[in-house]
Amino acid sequence: MAAIGHALGLAGSMTWEILWALILGFALSAVIQAVVRRSTIVRLLGDDRPRTLALAAGLGAASSSCSYAAVALARSLFRKGANFTAAMAFEIASTNLVIELGVILALLMGWQFTVAEFVGGPVMIVALAVLFRFVLRRKVLDAAREQADRGIAGSMEGHAAMDMSVQGSGSFWRRLLSGEGFTSVSHVFVMEWAAIWRDLVIGLLVAGAIGAWVPDSFWQQVFLSDHPTAAAIWGPLIGPLVAVLSFVCSIGNVPLAVVLWTGGISFGGAIAFIFADLIILPILNIYRRYYGTRMALLLGGTFYLTAAIAGYVVEIVFGALGWIPDRSRAHLMDDGISWNYTTWLNIVFLVLAAALVIRFVRSGGISMLRMMGGAPPTDGDGHAHHHGPGAARDPRHVAHEDGA
Repeated sequence: MAAIGHALGLAGSMTWEILWALILGFALSAVIQAVVRRSTIVRLLGDDRPRTLALAAGLGAASSSCSYAAVALARSLFRKGANFTAAMAFEIASTNLVIELGVILALLMGWQFTVAEFVGGPVMIVALAVLFRFVLRRKVLDAAREQADRGIAGSMEGHAAMDMSVQGSGSFWRRLLSGEGFTSVSHVFVMEWAAIWRDLVIGLLVAGAIGAWVPDSFWQQVFLSDHPTAAAIWGPLIGPLVAVLSFVCSIGNVPLAVVLWTGGISFGGAIAFIFADLIILPILNIYRRYYGTRMALLLGGTFYLTAAIAGYVVEIVFGALGWIPDRSRAHLMDDGISWNYTTWLNIVFLVLAAALVIRFVRSGGISMLRMMGGAPPTDGDGHAHHHGPGAARDPRHVAHEDGA
């Protein structure tokens, strides 16, 4: 019981430490998603030119940070006409270049990890584009498109199909500060939390358990930390493998990354672990259902290689610049709750979260939340249809749907 209590205490302390940062990150992400329309994304991702991949990375960074939702959304974009490489670049950026990940990395592991995220993410996308030029065959791609067009539902399918952006005209600020803009932000905010809370809870509990029960000496042997050169070579190779077996993705893998980093994994290995959230075993199975076995194997292999490549690049560049942080500064928070700046920030941002949740409930968000995890509703022709939160509140849309 004492051991379980210690593990839960570590998980609880870490949750309290990062709570305000999570709320801030998701609020900023919701603001961006509220003004970026899904149709715009599809239109801009029609090929795999460098400019298109850069746009895919930028649009992905403004999208959902949930790995399952990112995978479902990438499939949706591919089905609507987006280039497959661009869709995968969008998917990578959706989980590895998002604001909330950078904030949490800075808070738990140091600013160097945040910078490494925004350096390694583009490296991973470029490496993937190059690999696809050599290994992605037309026959495999055509088979993947045929499988994708079957529309087999997966986790977060409903969430991925929802476009909750503001549909009106006007400037960015006018749309954002309108009543519909506030509603849209509240809907995206709550939906994002609903999408990642399981991974986040699992990640915190796993990190707490490993931090409390597994001695650092075990990790030091696994990561060859007594041999710096060997550890730098081995880290980016073993990091993604640990991720595959951890079943933890999205932001939920950051607490576990803290455990691995303090346990002795190399800097590049920790980055490669974080970047490998899109090849955990459940997501590999989703790839198989979405695109077929051959494409699933191809994605698993290329994502593994690109995460490792990004890890090596970060290790070399940051080592040359002297930016690899002191691992002693990263630790599992076990101090509990006290009256410090973290507590005050949590109070402020919890008030903000409460305001967004209240708006979400009052604007009909509960019904959208219920269908979030499944396939989107369809009309009589079998075509999925969704309205943004503003449309859901408009009685003209309701009347139209009721046949009035």
